[in-house]
Amino acid sequence: MPGKGNCECCINYSYDEECGFYVCEVNLDEDEMGRFMRNDFSDCPYFQYNDEYKIVRKQM
Repeated sequence: MPGKGNCECCINYSYDEECGFYVCEVNLDEDEMGRFMRNDFSDCPYFQYNDEYKIVRKQM
């Protein structure tokens, strides 16, 4: 499993078609947003691994 803060694997990190780039959907405060923009968000408290097969494994 990727380490905490790997945005590309986070369920809260999605592509915004209107803007044309990926965004974090968590409502970050000013300090958190600054760290996110500097790519210094290595220990994100909101990280949730985007595992689309999680539900399937529970059904087995």
